[in-house]
Amino acid sequence: MRNGAKAAIVGGVFAVMVGGAGYGAYNIVSAVSGDGGSAGTAAEKKTGPPSADEVEEASRAFFAAWKKGDAATAAAETNNAQAARPLLVAYGGQAHITKVKITPGTPAGTTVPFSVAATVSYEGKSKPLAYESELTVVRGKTTGKALVDWQPAVVHPELKTGDTLVTGEAASPPIEAVDRDGVVLTKEKYPSLGPVLDSLRDKYGDKAGGTPGIELAIRHESEEAGDTSLVTLAKGEAGKLRTTFSAGAQAAAEKAVKQFAESSVVAVKPSTGEVLAIANHREDGFNAAFEGRVAPGSTMKIITAAMFIDNGVTSMNSPAPCPSDAVWMSRKFHNLKGMQPNEGATLANSFMRSCNTAFVKLVDGTDEKPLTDESLTTEAQERFGLGKDNWKTGVVSYDGSVPASPGPDRAANAIGQGQVQMNPLNMASVTATAITGTFRQPFVVSPKLDNRQLATARGLPSDTAAQLKQMMRLTATGGTAQKAMSGLGGDIGAKTGSAEVDGKEAPDSWFTGFRNDIAAAAMVQQGGHGGDAAGPIVAQVLRAGG
Repeated sequence: MRNGAKAAIVGGVFAVMVGGAGYGAYNIVSAVSGDGGSAGTAAEKKTGPPSADEVEEASRAFFAAWKKGDAATAAAETNNAQAARPLLVAYGGQAHITKVKITPGTPAGTTVPFSVAATVSYEGKSKPLAYESELTVVRGKTTGKALVDWQPAVVHPELKTGDTLVTGEAASPPIEAVDRDGVVLTKEKYPSLGPVLDSLRDKYGDKAGGTPGIELAIRHESEEAGDTSLVTLAKGEAGKLRTTFSAGAQAAAEKAVKQFAESSVVAVKPSTGEVLAIANHREDGFNAAFEGRVAPGSTMKIITAAMFIDNGVTSMNSPAPCPSDAVWMSRKFHNLKGMQPNEGATLANSFMRSCNTAFVKLVDGTDEKPLTDESLTTEAQERFGLGKDNWKTGVVSYDGSVPASPGPDRAANAIGQGQVQMNPLNMASVTATAITGTFRQPFVVSPKLDNRQLATARGLPSDTAAQLKQMMRLTATGGTAQKAMSGLGGDIGAKTGSAEVDGKEAPDSWFTGFRNDIAAAAMVQQGGHGGDAAGPIVAQVLRAGG
């Protein structure tokens, strides 16, 4: 809130969440600082899952202390008292939440659902607060005592590690976000835009001309994330903020991702770089569409093909043989099961069939036109604007990474594995650059609003762009993307991708495509082949148009 620095979360060692759970380079680092409660003797120490009676007793003790506002006692009933206590203190302190009533539901094993009814009171203004959450009872590792497994979401389902609760004057005035045609965008109608709208409010609320109100909000550890408002005690005056989104494309994206768990999609306008839609369907709420960092699979072959063409190694109608396997620096690479080898294949044929071995065989270039470890990195950075950490979209985003990798990873990078990391925003931009020849950094609000400088890159020679666009057309009409893109009219093109993930049975499904002046890319974790899951998502968004 205003009138001071960001509220401090004092004391304790916290578990740190970096990005989205289970998403590529983003991991959850968990730490348990003690078991809470009082220590028992070795003879008293119990083992095994808590019994039904223990679950009831532990949850009841936690609820009783929480309701009374006894943060220290409530924290001691968890398995991480040091982390629990600051948030429980904030609940009745800086959040000004009183008259707490907790109603437990029927336990399911060691998990206890419950509902909370309370009142938020601040400077003579009061509003009810009601929500549902759940807790799990576990066995303390050192004491054997049944304890509440500490997670911030126990206190409120939208809380994550590092968050706190604050009531007071809002950090930013409210905004009325509108799409490119003036249609009002709300998180209720477009759930995926929730964190984006919160971030836009935090960053541009003052510039939109509104005045702040008084609210209970979640203050996130990252200042860039923006506060998440939970209860408004006194409304501020909303300022109007125009975005690049298209309500029609956004509605299609929201509906499309619902088909598959752990899925994300982004749509952009190639002629301008404007982001038309962004949607995520993820349990962790992470904005993987903009912030994810995972291998993009064979969608990366768009950039690799551009590298071959720009460096004179081959062209769409020149040789790119597709053997059954290929060896690079002692690592053997294979194609998807069932793909027939074709030693007489052209680059266009190997691209539309997504032949891994053809790309691996060419990764060293030719005697006359050699390639190096840096060649793919240079192509990605200078032609496609990736990997320089300088995109300014208007909200938090990641602009990809294509490191210069020696050894086997050089070949793996070329087919979208190895050390390459991307997200749907990056790949939608790659498609936009490929079909126009011009890199236009994606953005969600006009750079004129805050005079920020958008990233630039050289873009592609017109002949390279023409070849890439034609190869993507062939892929959409007669290659691996044909099934997903069938029925779409207009000028269409696409590229599929499947990214193997260590320890996972199914690969991540990737797909990027275009239809006229809209480009879209999607990723579905463990979704299988690119055309199976990500493909239908992209096709649905392209069908809606911008």
